Amino acid sequence: MASPRALTIAAALSLSSAFLWATYYFFILALAPAVGPPGLTAYPFLIGGVAYTAYAWRTGEGRTVLELFAEPSAWFRAFLILAMQLSVLASTYAAGAVDTSLLALLGDAAMTPLLAMALLREGRHRARSPLFVGGLALAGGGAALTILASGSAAPFRGWALAVAPVVPIAVGFFYVLSAQAGRRRSIVALVAHSTLLGGLLSLPLAGAIPGGWTGLAVATPVALLLLVGVALTSFFVAPVVYFGAMERAGIVLPALFQTLIPIFTLLLSAVLFDRVPAPLGLAGIPIAMLGGGLAYRGAVTPEKPRPPPPGEPLAASPGRAPEAAGPPDLRTP
Repeated sequence: MASPRALTIAAALSLSSAFLWATYYFFILALAPAVGPPGLTAYPFLIGGVAYTAYAWRTGEGRTVLELFAEPSAWFRAFLILAMQLSVLASTYAAGAVDTSLLALLGDAAMTPLLAMALLREGRHRARSPLFVGGLALAGGGAALTILASGSAAPFRGWALAVAPVVPIAVGFFYVLSAQAGRRRSIVALVAHSTLLGGLLSLPLAGAIPGGWTGLAVATPVALLLLVGVALTSFFVAPVVYFGAMERAGIVLPALFQTLIPIFTLLLSAVLFDRVPAPLGLAGIPIAMLGGGLAYRGAVTPEKPRPPPPGEPLAASPGRAPEAAGPPDLRTP
């Protein structure tokens, strides 16, 4: 198990990534009049992918990035991250920033830990911790209360209803499969490859995305600067610190802290658009923070060893020899 210091650093990194990813929705809403959906899909991927690949070369993992182009599983992860981004973008257009952040929350804080426990057999002992389970429920409930009580949540209709479930599923599978591959390869190289290849794959799809090929045009220099901003924050810095947290604490704990993305989104909405949550919605913020704290405490508390079945010797502990099943045999041959 990771040390308390490593877990604390992981928590701080996870918190930073949650805030950076919360800013994505507002970059997109600001860019929407000047850049079409094809450009909003391709350019952040390409700019972030180039930055991530440069970072991989700097850390000595550039050759690994090139080798991943020959692995089918790496292409599948690139398709997953592209599906995740397309569904998040479509949901942001259809339902708004707050609703989409809640969908991403389901992927980060629910799908990812559950898939990690089921597929990677990681953190299964946390499912037996009342602090962890109760804290997770409080964190998710507080976030949902904040959004629903604020009146920000809008019902999904039409094609948005079909897009909605893709967001949490794609989010959960991408992070878990990346973590699984990270047991054999550098996580920096893996995410750099997925991001860069996702951008390259999005270019030939531009004609099939609403806006078509003309949607790749960037209308103003300010829009170009905003594209660079969203690419560096949400497609480079945020994943670097998130996967850095994952390397220190495993996949479950960083995913848990993503419960704060909807709250950051709502607070940014209040600051940028003067949309203040209702009092009941404000009450959800400390509930979610309390839940995150309890779940964190449950995650870092070591599991008590289970007693062995009757008739089996006790396991050795520091300063204590294993208990023998019976008296020692002192006979000589």
